[in-house]
Amino acid sequence: MKHIIVLILLAILPLHEIRAQYNTNRLIISGQSALYYEDYVLSIQYFNQALAAKPYLYEPWFYRGLAKFYLDDYTGSEADVTKAIELNPYVFNMFELRGLCRIRQKHYAQAIDDYTRSINLNPQNQTAWYNRALCRIEDKDYVQAQLDLDTVITRWKSYASAYSLKAQVYLLQADTLTADKWLDKSLQVAPYDVDAWNMRGMIALSRAEWKNADTYLSKVIHLKPKNAANYVNRALARYNTNNLRGAMSDYDTAIDFDPDNFLAHYNRGLLRMNLGDDNRAIEDFDYVIRMEPKNVLAIFNRAILLDKTGNLRAAIRDYSTVINQFPNFWTGLSRRANCYRRLGMTAKAELDEFRILKAQMDKRVGKQMRWSAAKAKQMRRRSEIDMEKYNQIVVSDDNSAEHEYKSDYRGRVQNRVAGNEPLPMFCLSLVRYANDVRSYQPFVPSVDAFNRRNPSLVIYVNNKQQRLDETLSQHYLAVVDSLSTRINSEHSEKRIMPLLIQRAVAESVTQNYDAALSDLNTVLGSDCTSVLALWHKAYCQSMANEFSNATVLSNSTVEKDRLNHDMTFALNRSKVVDCLNQAIMLDHENQFLYYNRGCALLVNKDYAHAIDDFTRAINIDNGLAEAYYNRGLARIKNGSQQEGIADLSKAGELGLYNAYSVIKRLTSKN
Repeated sequence: MKHIIVLILLAILPLHEIRAQYNTNRLIISGQSALYYEDYVLSIQYFNQALAAKPYLYEPWFYRGLAKFYLDDYTGSEADVTKAIELNPYVFNMFELRGLCRIRQKHYAQAIDDYTRSINLNPQNQTAWYNRALCRIEDKDYVQAQLDLDTVITRWKSYASAYSLKAQVYLLQADTLTADKWLDKSLQVAPYDVDAWNMRGMIALSRAEWKNADTYLSKVIHLKPKNAANYVNRALARYNTNNLRGAMSDYDTAIDFDPDNFLAHYNRGLLRMNLGDDNRAIEDFDYVIRMEPKNVLAIFNRAILLDKTGNLRAAIRDYSTVINQFPNFWTGLSRRANCYRRLGMTAKAELDEFRILKAQMDKRVGKQMRWSAAKAKQMRRRSEIDMEKYNQIVVSDDNSAEHEYKSDYRGRVQNRVAGNEPLPMFCLSLVRYANDVRSYQPFVPSVDAFNRRNPSLVIYVNNKQQRLDETLSQHYLAVVDSLSTRINSEHSEKRIMPLLIQRAVAESVTQNYDAALSDLNTVLGSDCTSVLALWHKAYCQSMANEFSNATVLSNSTVEKDRLNHDMTFALNRSKVVDCLNQAIMLDHENQFLYYNRGCALLVNKDYAHAIDDFTRAINIDNGLAEAYYNRGLARIKNGSQQEGIADLSKAGELGLYNAYSVIKRLTSKN
């Protein structure tokens, strides 16, 4: 009997281990899926569960660190990735991520160590070589930075960023001639390299070659039009060539892109002051003073403007603030005395005038220089506090180009969505649909009937994924657990099927698409005519496809693997259309099924049939803004731009404001 018990235990224990391993893998995959779809807090919840079960696995530590990195928790991210490295010190990507965390915390020496270890594991890692050179520059180790960059240029001769960075190092070493030569090489390799043109502009500004600076920075703006600093720098060049209208336009644009840009507001205020636009200049200095309440130079300039516009008491207030900090500032005393006289406050005016006279008689103070036309063209550094320079254009303390560290993580998630991407499918959800303009709730008779039969958990129709915070993540995961408990305790197949649909919907809200597909397949195995199961299966399959495609393509380098993946991906895409075909046969008055099939065909680049399906959806519901939007994109891609713009216009009218930015981009190209 003892032998039999031992044999049974030996047979059962591996099954438990396999099941635990399977569940942990499912948790990790669900966490990766949530990470891909930018639900960082939700992904952390999944990795927490995986770590609670198996804290010795390095992957959940690493992925949880990655999620924290995207949430700008660099300290927490570094701690998690460090733990992952302790468990498996042979994955070069983990050293890269920890290096980025340390860079964000300005721990450059430690970041250098991480990139060195990454390079030791993978000497062909171009990103690690480049970032290590950048860290050495931050650490002012220019000699070693040059050696790293020499290696990069030797191995990757067409890598223009390395040539530009080498030029920047020479600039930091005050060797502008050699820097120019390396910039020439960079532009030979990549004529449209923004960094190289930007550095040329900086060199021209430092040499006071204003026309050249304007030309170079104009090329930078053409290649990278949404960077406020580029407009501020070009405005300086234009100001010094007396192109005041152009300088003003650049400051306006810089503020449009970066409303809190100090230099743009301050210098635009000075420029408006110079042009006599006093009231709007006051607005700029008001903004600067709200940003920096103790900026005496801005306060004094505002005092002058208030004085000129007749607000004498406010001018006296600002003059007094400056004089309290600089008691021997003659210009301020003289201007305040003038304000006092105009207000009839003769005694106070004479007191200020006496202080000026006394200061002028005191040989230790000396005589103040008068403001000349030449002085107006002088500049001061932002951190420089000299009341003699109150009317000078301000430049940044450090005018060097901002370093941009290379990273596979940067943009793989945040910048996944392109400008003209179609809107997603409608699905079953636990979250209400929300539109910015109109109170519209999608209604489908079959969903309404399901809710009336199963009122314990209301299901909605939605196409907007909700970003889950910690509270919502825990709530929806608890919903899944609650439904699982009910399913396990239920013995009637008829009552289990609706619970499986509800759980599949809850699992899709928590980005666990594989589990949702498993539940929906179970439902369809019992009832192949379930429209809701077919509808939601198509949606979950499409989301799983996108995640799988991005993951495989980013990790696979073998051509055979890519071919196998392409075949699998094509098969999975056809599953989406097949599910929707079956659902439409069962419910041909459901506009969302036609819309979803249009989305699937649009992904397959079958634009003509996608347009037909979006049209059918609009014929059933002419207020379906998403159908107009996606039909507009399909028509544009199919060569019918005018019809496409008309559809986008209608979508904007119905509340989808993104349509207007797409229209603007399209019309600006023509």
